[in-house]
Amino acid sequence: SIIESIFFFTNLHYLNYFDVNFFISRLGWIYLCMGIFLALDYGEKRTGLAVTDINKMIASGLTALSTKDVISYLTIYCKNNLVEKFIIGYPKKYNNKESQIENNIKKFIKKMNLSLPKIPIVRHDERFTSIIASNAILESGVNKRKRQDKLLVDKVSATILLQSYLSIYKKT
Repeated sequence: SIIESIFFFTNLHYLNYFDVNFFISRLGWIYLCMGIFLALDYGEKRTGLAVTDINKMIASGLTALSTKDVISYLTIYCKNNLVEKFIIGYPKKYNNKESQIENNIKKFIKKMNLSLPKIPIVRHDERFTSIIASNAILESGVNKRKRQDKLLVDKVSATILLQSYLSIYKKT
């Protein structure tokens, strides 16, 4: 991984202190190492993933995959990339009550915390992301066959979720 390569070549020590990541050299110099945010648009069958750039300005779709494969995928991904935070959609109904899938998401988060305990998880309102994603894909001129690709919709939904989170994150 990138971090292991840096350790090998420079004998740096890595520590994660809250949301800030530092490299400390043998001489005592401290180097700030910025990570990325990774968003998940959880679904019972499929989950969309999106990531930020290093400056946390732009969200980009990463992939969409079977929900049962997400934790193993994230474990490998986090070994090769510095992920500061996970953002997981918080689906609410029109009346602000939790949706039916919320219990499954809570179980999923417990499993994530067991597999990746050092990376904090933040919940963010994901109302209408799938509808917005479907409309965005439709307006982009993508052909009918690709518009019906549910993996594409899930990936775009995760991207919209993450960009929404970033708009609030930048203000704080």
